[in-house]
Amino acid sequence: MKRTKIKELFEKKEASSEEIVICGWVRSNRSQAQFGFLNVNDGSFFESLQVVYSDDLANFAEISKFRVGTSVMVKGLIKLTPELKQPLELHATTVEMLGDCPESYPIQPKRHTREFLREVAHLRPRTNLFSAAFRVRSVAAYAIHTYFQERGYVYVHTPLITCADCEGSDQMFKITTLNMNDLPRTKEGSVDYSKDLFGKQAFITGSGQLQGETFAMAFSDIYTFGPTFRTENSNTKIHANEFWMIEPEMAFCDLDGLMDIEEEMLKFVVQFVVEKCPKEIDFFDNFVEKGLKKKIDNLLNSKFVRISHHDVVDILKNAKIKWEFEPSYTEDIAKEHEKYITEYFNGPVFITNWPKDIKAYYMKLNDDNKTVAAVDLVVPGAGELMGGSQREENLEKLLKRMDEMHVDKAGIDWYLDTRRYGGCVHSGFGMGFERLIMYLTGIENIRDVIPFPRTPKNCEF
Repeated sequence: MKRTKIKELFEKKEASSEEIVICGWVRSNRSQAQFGFLNVNDGSFFESLQVVYSDDLANFAEISKFRVGTSVMVKGLIKLTPELKQPLELHATTVEMLGDCPESYPIQPKRHTREFLREVAHLRPRTNLFSAAFRVRSVAAYAIHTYFQERGYVYVHTPLITCADCEGSDQMFKITTLNMNDLPRTKEGSVDYSKDLFGKQAFITGSGQLQGETFAMAFSDIYTFGPTFRTENSNTKIHANEFWMIEPEMAFCDLDGLMDIEEEMLKFVVQFVVEKCPKEIDFFDNFVEKGLKKKIDNLLNSKFVRISHHDVVDILKNAKIKWEFEPSYTEDIAKEHEKYITEYFNGPVFITNWPKDIKAYYMKLNDDNKTVAAVDLVVPGAGELMGGSQREENLEKLLKRMDEMHVDKAGIDWYLDTRRYGGCVHSGFGMGFERLIMYLTGIENIRDVIPFPRTPKNCEF
């Protein structure tokens, strides 16, 4: 007999005249003298299914002792229960144990701290919080692909191993096949990478942007979506050494067009998740971040403000607030500033035209020769969510910027061909996927929205 998923039962909400089969794991077992209740979850749905079993079953005494975590197969009839908390339940005709679970099982039906659950990251998807979080993550990933695919973007798989230094080699993991206990050396005493697998120093990527730009010069609109890596020794709630990034690149698109796409994409993905995961969003609103649904509604219904970095600093300097970090026209803005600005405008804010000295070499230099056509999107409750720019399409200006910032051109001469051979105005942005999931769920720590977090001193599982 074919297994029925619990999600299908909740979607149909129909009584059954014929036996159905479900399989899952016991979340709780309440046994009484003549009957008992198993809460069974199969991972297909946020809610568990209540299974009613009675002493009519030959193995009633055995079922009464089934522990939390036990996997079971249940046959029975669906009965509707509109008068009860749950809309339906399964009246069992047979209950069979598939896999026992000892009393030492760590995930018992009680409230566990998130710190404890990180120590059993391989089991935490069996809790309500992480069941909801990782289902939202799955649906959000599908929404991102849906948005770009429906609009004709080409999905590009950029390499994870690269010799192109996009983010700065000091922020990238180095990889090698050399014997670390007997490294080959040059005459000058440095490591001889010509003896390595690729004949030169290689890294794990910090961004697929450079390769993405080359494909945008062929397909016009492309996007990448995959893991990326940074070596920051940071133990904050918002940093991880391995995370996922969405990086679209669009030819024939300037900074204003870029912001249009960022706003449209974000609203599309958020709306998609809200529609597909209503139970999960309700759960987060009730138990994780009070007011989450209102925050999301405000984002969906707001027109994102667009304002220059200079004007943001004006607002911050005129605010009658004692800042921990004094706002500056030549520097980045702090988390406290992002929070103030989103509250000031009561919604998401695009901050544009940043000081050139704090931004990357590939961003288009503005006519004032002081700022670049870059944009960061800051949103209430999460701060920076996206960062992008119009790229410098002028080869001469790009080379000058690379010299000013001491960028080694030798390793990325192929990238410069995008300006030599039919270059054009083009733009792109990056969005950290985990930051988006944190925003959608209200979960404050990045370690709790990625299945197996990789952070300093933590590379378990």
